[in-house]
Amino acid sequence: MRLARRKALAAASAATLGAGALVGAALPALASAVGPESTYIVLAPQGRSTDKAAARIADAGGTVVANYTQIGVLVARSTNPAFETAVAGSGVDAVASTTGLGTALEDSTTVEAADVTAPQASGDPTGEPLFGLQWDMTQIDVPQAHAVTTGSSNVIVGVLDSGISSTHPDLATQIAKDKSASCLGGVVDTTEAAWNPTTSDHGTHVAGTIAAAINGVGVAGVAPGVKVASVKVVNDDGFIYPEAAVCGFLWAADHGMQITNNSYFIDPWEFNCRNDERQRPVWIAVQRAIRYSQNQGVLNVASAGNSNVDLQHKFVDSGSPNDGSYPVEDRTITGACLDLPAEAPGVVTVSATGPTRMKSYYSSYGQGVVDVTAPGGDTRFRNLGTPSTLSDAVLSTTFNTTTKTNGWGYKQGTSMAGPHAAGVAALALSAHPNLQPAALASWLERTAEALPCPSGVYNPVPKLVGFEATCTGGNRNGFYGAGEVNAYNAVQ
Repeated sequence: MRLARRKALAAASAATLGAGALVGAALPALASAVGPESTYIVLAPQGRSTDKAAARIADAGGTVVANYTQIGVLVARSTNPAFETAVAGSGVDAVASTTGLGTALEDSTTVEAADVTAPQASGDPTGEPLFGLQWDMTQIDVPQAHAVTTGSSNVIVGVLDSGISSTHPDLATQIAKDKSASCLGGVVDTTEAAWNPTTSDHGTHVAGTIAAAINGVGVAGVAPGVKVASVKVVNDDGFIYPEAAVCGFLWAADHGMQITNNSYFIDPWEFNCRNDERQRPVWIAVQRAIRYSQNQGVLNVASAGNSNVDLQHKFVDSGSPNDGSYPVEDRTITGACLDLPAEAPGVVTVSATGPTRMKSYYSSYGQGVVDVTAPGGDTRFRNLGTPSTLSDAVLSTTFNTTTKTNGWGYKQGTSMAGPHAAGVAALALSAHPNLQPAALASWLERTAEALPCPSGVYNPVPKLVGFEATCTGGNRNGFYGAGEVNAYNAVQ
């Protein structure tokens, strides 16, 4: 899924506003015009009250639907076509429409139902009916880790994604329902139906990798003793909008989640450029939300992306925007452009490996960008690109959104690598509960198993075009960061 390349493969309250000062003599005329309703991110000066910004929104003919006073970010809706001009002034640092800034969640891999007609298993993860197909768990020493701990129920991992099936037999006991919510539109809805999946089972698959129960059914998660919370940020059309992502980070931070998993990027342009006038307010809002969550004790884990690009160096992005809002254009990506949230400061960025512990052909990479790597699957390496081998993808929990039935199936992507790292972080925090986010991130890196750079130009799929890559660095390098996460090392 591009919720991480375009994957795709990354608490608010409604406010009633009183009258505020008029922006100027021309404002009533601006506000009286009517167009289609649009959503806007409005930035107030950080560290100061949002009251002035809220008043200006009202005067410009808008309505505040979410007011994140913690970080000075408001989400507004308006039918005033001149809203961005009208709302500008004292108390507002910047404003941007989020129209066209929805990122498509891409479920590009095949999902195949798996046979679970096996005898009931014991508490040993290797006894789960489908564990023999989970090469990813043995690769990072999950069985050995479970002999030490399966994780603490006090640890909660927020899955910022497309929702989690609350009826799945491998997940029903694993979900912190009281901490789950939908953030669609930037507005919190805690009803169970709101945070369940509607059009994509990506979040259900991610959740299973993190915490599928050891219960004699299906698969085992990396940390089955911890809880996951569904924080839904993907709407029914399969898009992630900035206001939903900001809401998700704040909801997780304010509701006791110590870790979040983010397998997506924000903005239909895969790289958000802070020197772009339109994108800059979104970049600032997301940065504020991430910093706030970190200050509240949250470690954010994000997928590196599935574009096979070197995130360290500038290049030309020829595949954005991806949502049809604007013509696809070539943009030179420089250091001013970041893949959010993966490249935000303090976020643990995860690349993907396959069953050979080599970089997956699709995984993005970059010296100084990738922190660790983890199994994400690689269905192409066996046959040099084609045909694919489904069993080399990652097996986890699924939900058929058409028939509304639960199951188990395969997906691949850095979206699948991220939850392995998040699960290992959850095990580490269970074993070492005093670790703060920065220390936990450092521990994840220190306990990873270093993987060397392949020599020369790396291309495991020569039958396909455009997947060459060159690794730079030593024990810590652009393909794997500090190395592949290891569950057993992390709980020592």
